[in-house]
Amino acid sequence: MPSEFKNEPLVDFKDPANVRAMEKALSEVASSLGKTYPLIVGGEEITTSDRIESVDPSNPATVVGSVSKASQKEAEKAMKAALEAFESWKRVSPRERARYLFDAAAIVRKRKFEFSAWMVYEVGKSWAEADGDTAEAIDFLEFYGQEMIRYGSEQPVTGIPSERNELFYIPLGVAAVIPPWNFPFAIMAGMTSAAFVAGNTVVLKPSSDAPVIAAKFVEVLREVGLPAGVVNYLPGSGAKVGDFIVQHPKTRLIAFTGSKEVGLRINEQAAMHRPGQIWIKRTILEMGGKDTIIVDEDANLEQAVDGVLASAFGFQGQKCSACSRAVVHEALYDAFIERLIPKVEAIKMGPPYKSKDFYMGPVASASACEKILEYIEIGKTEGELLAGGMRAAGAGYFIQPTVFGGVAPNARISLEEIFGPVLACLKASSFDEALRIANNTEYGLTGALFSNNRKHVERARTDFHVGNLYFNRKCTGALVGVHPFGGFNMSGTDSKAGGRDYLLLFMQAKSVSEKIA
Repeated sequence: MPSEFKNEPLVDFKDPANVRAMEKALSEVASSLGKTYPLIVGGEEITTSDRIESVDPSNPATVVGSVSKASQKEAEKAMKAALEAFESWKRVSPRERARYLFDAAAIVRKRKFEFSAWMVYEVGKSWAEADGDTAEAIDFLEFYGQEMIRYGSEQPVTGIPSERNELFYIPLGVAAVIPPWNFPFAIMAGMTSAAFVAGNTVVLKPSSDAPVIAAKFVEVLREVGLPAGVVNYLPGSGAKVGDFIVQHPKTRLIAFTGSKEVGLRINEQAAMHRPGQIWIKRTILEMGGKDTIIVDEDANLEQAVDGVLASAFGFQGQKCSACSRAVVHEALYDAFIERLIPKVEAIKMGPPYKSKDFYMGPVASASACEKILEYIEIGKTEGELLAGGMRAAGAGYFIQPTVFGGVAPNARISLEEIFGPVLACLKASSFDEALRIANNTEYGLTGALFSNNRKHVERARTDFHVGNLYFNRKCTGALVGVHPFGGFNMSGTDSKAGGRDYLLLFMQAKSVSEKIA
């Protein structure tokens, strides 16, 4: 059992051996596309006539997998299975629960190219983005396993002569885990493993845009021998199955990552007391972002341009942490734009399974594509189109990397989350103005400042109101254990995934005192 957490190294795709390994994995996954996947409820495989067809966004005619779709009938069965399993699972020692995470991490590590290849097909990730997702999933498994061992050890309390006192952590109950499609492995595995390593049981409702990678993870959990009913795999409609498990009186907590609108709905539903409910439901909500990079007047221009480029267009801008606004001091604005646009126009785009050199693939779905294109049309009325602005060639949901200049701070494309490859560039006359613009949205997830002015850095440290703030680097790419991740305001409950206090959200503390005669 590991004694020290270390982040999983990323794959170097400049190494020909790694390129060959990834190409082999892509070929093997291609031969497995279109297979069917059952629900897993209490260890039982359940096939339904209603299906979710997960398609390749690079070529929507290709079915990645056909997944059984649960109704409320199967959801109730999953709740009962989770409740029954909880009675025995909660008594399993923290160290033993952690071992399942370590064993699962070992399997994923051996098959990392395969898992990455599934994400290339299911959500259109580039090789590097898919590898980062897989590495983060491994990190979550290792980190939360070690954290549970720490929380399962003796907790310090102040002693008094007349009593024997202790404090220990116990699980809550059944957790509804509702992950997003944009990090379909890392966030899904992270929330699920955090819930069950803490002693809870799980009803996992994956995103309908990424149910296959979740099915593959559940296969790993079964392979390591996780007892039946501890994690129940329940793809289904958010409006029907999602609402049902959130509202269920026996659901004890909900862990969700997704949009502000859905997160607020879950929060409202969870707050309502229902017959048979004897607790206040706990919610762990990671929602949206409208993330800003400030480029100060004395910033290193090349670093700033590269940081904005990577933050805005990595995985097609489909990260809650993505830079969607660059606020540039007027002294550097023209030079910044002059250097940024050629690099944006040089981005290679195409089906990522065809080449490691495609930096951008498609956006994840037809609905996402439509929404982003609508925002681009809005942007054409709110700023100057400097790059992109159209769908790109190809059968899939490809959108050109798009940049608008001269955007006003109160413009819609400056305030609203777009979740796509669209960057708004704004000009600021001073650092104070740049900071005001950065803080003018309802979100507060990530942000970055490129500056060599120590006073400005220290000012931003306290006044740039985001949960994850970065200096002189991109605003994406949080590492488990290094950058605990979560945001303020409408970005969620600041749950700090990958941090040392995260598992506390899945447990409750019990204090026991015995008088000494």
